[in-house]
Amino acid sequence: MTGHVDTRGYREALGCFATGVTIVTARTADGELLGITANSFSSVSLSPPWVLFSLNRRAHSFRKFEECDHFAINVLGEEQRELSTTFATPLAEKFSGSNFVSAKSGSPIFPDALAVFDCARRIRHDGGDHVIFVGEVTELHYRPEGRPLLYYRGRYRGLVEDP
Repeated sequence: MTGHVDTRGYREALGCFATGVTIVTARTADGELLGITANSFSSVSLSPPWVLFSLNRRAHSFRKFEECDHFAINVLGEEQRELSTTFATPLAEKFSGSNFVSAKSGSPIFPDALAVFDCARRIRHDGGDHVIFVGEVTELHYRPEGRPLLYYRGRYRGLVEDP
């Protein structure tokens, strides 16, 4: 049996963990482009190369993501803050004016991202008010240089290099 955890305190405590910022993208069977900003991204396994992200069941595009067999994780650089903000809102035309191309799977990807993991969905897990999507990386791209877009205590942050 678990005790009661204050929701606001829980969110604040989670905010103490600095994360990178990603945009998760997919293309539905009828060609609709999906995209959401997410910091719930993690590696799962090196062999096979699996990663995961979790999506709130109340997200506007949740049902459509559930139907997709592929998705892509775009790890954003610090210069992509505006792109992150755009994909964090439920706009109908998120991709309008953005620089994206299609991966081999059909998922839209951002070639200027620090890293892109194009994935075939393998497993979905119940995660309470979220669903955890696990995918096998089928294609990847990354830049050898660049600084990540970070999120910490409810705000975007920058990386400070050691002197």
